[in-house]
Amino acid sequence: MHGSDEILKADADSAALHLFAATAQSVPAYRALLLDHGVDAGAVRTIDDFRRLPLMTRENYVKRYPLAERCRGGRLSACDMVAVSSGSTGEPTFWPRALKDEAFSLARFEQVFGEAFQADRKKTLSVVCFPLGTWVGGMFTASCCRQLASNGWPITTVTPGNQRSEIFRVVRALAPMFEQTVLLGYPPFLKDLVDAGAAEKVPWSTLSIKMVFAGEVFSEAWRTLVGERAGMQRLMVDCASLYGTADGGVLGCETPVSIAIRRFLGDRIELASALFGKTRLPTLAQYDPRMRYFEQHEETLVVSSDGGVPLVRYHIADDGGVIPYGRMIERMKSSGFDPETEARGAGARAQELPFVYVFGRSRFAISYYGANVFPETVSLGLEQPAVRAQVTGKFVMEAREVSDNNLELSIAVELAAGQEGSDALCAAVEQSVLAQLLRYNSEFANYVPVERQVPRVTLLPVGHPVYFPAGVKHRYSRP
Repeated sequence: MHGSDEILKADADSAALHLFAATAQSVPAYRALLLDHGVDAGAVRTIDDFRRLPLMTRENYVKRYPLAERCRGGRLSACDMVAVSSGSTGEPTFWPRALKDEAFSLARFEQVFGEAFQADRKKTLSVVCFPLGTWVGGMFTASCCRQLASNGWPITTVTPGNQRSEIFRVVRALAPMFEQTVLLGYPPFLKDLVDAGAAEKVPWSTLSIKMVFAGEVFSEAWRTLVGERAGMQRLMVDCASLYGTADGGVLGCETPVSIAIRRFLGDRIELASALFGKTRLPTLAQYDPRMRYFEQHEETLVVSSDGGVPLVRYHIADDGGVIPYGRMIERMKSSGFDPETEARGAGARAQELPFVYVFGRSRFAISYYGANVFPETVSLGLEQPAVRAQVTGKFVMEAREVSDNNLELSIAVELAAGQEGSDALCAAVEQSVLAQLLRYNSEFANYVPVERQVPRVTLLPVGHPVYFPAGVKHRYSRP
C-alpha cells in the first residue's frame, strides 16, 4: 500500500471508531438497533469489530425509528434545518442537519471551487440551478457557496433555481461583471440550459463557464459535448461532479485526477471492466475517509458519516466500490497513463485521497429478458454524432408487454427544441442506442433474442407532460 494510504487509513479507522462510540452514546435509535442485534458497544474496540457491526438501512433504521430518536440526544430541535430527499425511490424522507454538519460538505466545495476553478482568487458568479424549496440539492449548494464567500472568497451567489428564464436573466445581467460563472445543477438540466441559451443568443463562450453536476452518472462523450457547447476549454478543471446524498450530504467529488482517469478509460472497455467489474463507466470521485468512511459490501457502498442524523455503516444502496489512491495511480501508470502529470498540466495538483466509484442504484435499471439495461448505456446512444443534435438526451425506458405477451424495450426520447420527429430519425436513434447496448452490455447481447434487441423509440416534444414534465427531477426508467 502507498505510504500516504497507510497513514490516512489509520486516521480514518480512528475517526470511524470515534463516530461509532459517540453515536452509540448519544443517539437513542442507534442504541436500540445495537440492542436488537445483541451488540455490546463497549466491546467494539478495533476496526475489525467495527466492520462486524450491523448495517443501517432505510428499512431497519430510517423507517423503523422516529425522526427525533435518530438525532443526537434524541432532539430534533438540535438541528437548524430540515431537507427533504428528492424522492427518486418514491418515498421522500426528512433529513435534519445543523450548521456545523455542513463543514464536511463545505470541504468538497472548497476542493472543487478552489483546486479546479481557482474561485478563492477569481471573481466568481455562482448560479444555483438546482430546484429550490425543501429539496436538498439547492439548499446545500446555496449554503456552501455562501459559506465560501464568508471565508473571504470572492464568490457571489444567485439562486434562480431551475427556472430557465430567470437563469438567462441573471446570467445576461450579472455574468459579464465576473471573471467566471459557475452553473450548478443536474446534468440533463444543464445540458438543456446550454442548448436553449445558445438558441436565445446567450454568449456562453465569453463568460468563462464552469459547471458543477450532481445526481447522475454521465458519459465522457456527454461531458465533451456539453463542454464544447458551453465554451469550456479545459474539461479537467472547468467542471466537476459531486457525489452526494440527502442522508449523507456531499460524500466525494470529481477532481482533475479522477476526471483524467475517467476520460482515459472512456474508450477502453476492457481496462474499465477489469478495474470496476463492469463495462459501464461509473462516476469516479475522491473522498476524505476521515469525514466519510466508505466500505464495499457485496458490490455496493456502505458509508459512515456524522450529521444531524449520524450514520454508522449505512447501506446507501449505490452500486460501486473503493480503490486506494496508490493502487489506482499504479494501475494507471502500468497501463501507460499518468493522471498526476495530466492534472499538473491542467494547472492543478493531485490530492492523495482514495477513490470511490459509483454506478448508481441498480433499481434504476430495467430487466429485459433477464438482462439489466442501464440508463447510462442508452444515454451513450443519444450522444452519438449522428443523432445528438436532434435530441435533448432525456429519455424514459420501459420493458413493455406487446402482442402475444412479448416484451419490447420501449424508449421515449425527447426531441430538441425546434426538431420534428420522423421515421428516419426514429430509426437512426434506434440503431444508435442498439449499437451501444451491444457494445457495452454483454448480458443484453447474449440474453435478448436478436429479433427483440432493436428498441422501439418514440420521439416526443420538449416538456411532454407525461414523460418530460418541467420542474421535477427526471426519471430515466419506469418499472
